[in-house]
Amino acid sequence: MFDFLPASKLGHVAAKNRSGDAVERVLSRQDFATARAEITQWQGYAPTPLISLAALAAKIGVGDILYKDEGPRFGLGSFKALGGSYAAQRVLQRQISAQMGQEVSLEDIRRGRYKAQAAGITLVSATDGNHGRSLAWGCQRFGAPCRIYIHAEVSEGRAEAMRDLGAEVIRIAGDYDASVILAKQEAAENGWFVVSDTSWEGYFEPPRDVMAGYGVMTQEICDSLDQAPTHVFLQGGVGGLAAGVVAGLRQHWGAQGPRVVIVEPELAACLFESGRSGEATSFAIQTETLMAGLSCGEPSGMAWEILAEEVSDFLTIPESLVAPTLRLLARPLPGDQAIEAGESAIAGLAALIAARQDAELSQQLGLTAASRVLLIGSEGVTDPAIFAQIMGESDAV
Repeated sequence: MFDFLPASKLGHVAAKNRSGDAVERVLSRQDFATARAEITQWQGYAPTPLISLAALAAKIGVGDILYKDEGPRFGLGSFKALGGSYAAQRVLQRQISAQMGQEVSLEDIRRGRYKAQAAGITLVSATDGNHGRSLAWGCQRFGAPCRIYIHAEVSEGRAEAMRDLGAEVIRIAGDYDASVILAKQEAAENGWFVVSDTSWEGYFEPPRDVMAGYGVMTQEICDSLDQAPTHVFLQGGVGGLAAGVVAGLRQHWGAQGPRVVIVEPELAACLFESGRSGEATSFAIQTETLMAGLSCGEPSGMAWEILAEEVSDFLTIPESLVAPTLRLLARPLPGDQAIEAGESAIAGLAALIAARQDAELSQQLGLTAASRVLLIGSEGVTDPAIFAQIMGESDAV
């Protein structure tokens, strides 16, 4: 049907119906409000653009495509700048308050009033790139040492970006989930503090803070719209981005909020398998996806609590869609704005275009000519070498 993206069969699972209060219980309105009040005071804060891809929407037969471009966020290139840095600040606030025997404010941490104490608190995390870069940036600003664990397939360009922010980067031979295990183990052995975007039993405060930070992005979206989108297509990964966005949208729009569709690489489909089984389910990654930020085999339990109640559909996309979709954004249809995006940013758009080439799937997803679809362009060009390579490839399929 379309000459700019290969027709592809997507994996689809319709979510099992369940109801609950996770969007208020797991992430409260106060969690979002506290994060928003602090992050909007950071130097360099500015809302990122919400771009209408009207020509593309007309081409594929939907009412509008709204693309939230997180590339400009704090000069770090991704939405993760809102999460890891804020969670680091909150860890420092809690730990220094305990050391001092008095409440230390987020403003105190931001203004460097306890840098001597922060210098003795080492923060660590595993990452595919963007979360670690955000954590390193936060540690540099707040005065804390930072250790970042990366797996074998994380590009050297992304590793160097974290080193440039003062982080010690430890590369392991295994995958992302193995790097998470090692970060936890070495933190426990050395008295360091893990700042992760995924939760596990007994560990929930930093992942909640990460998702609360993402609420700044969601509020920017809501503030710029006079009606809710009909659909939101959200990247998978461990689920933190999706859960944070879903909770914010539901709190703002209530029952009028959009239908939620989760999109993952077929090579890293832990949320898809969780949707199929009805409970948080691991996925054994055999081959790394080009969408590096979504290469996660273990869902966040806290995020899954929200997604289990709010998601309508789970989709997987093949690797063959990644490069053509990235090039389509950079070289758009006449009338649409050019957007330079990273590999993990295009999952939702790739799935939307592919779904509109499949009449049965479009019907299952409730997509029509009147649909207004929100997409989160989660990263800009976070690895220029990879972007240049993709842009130089042929569009032929």
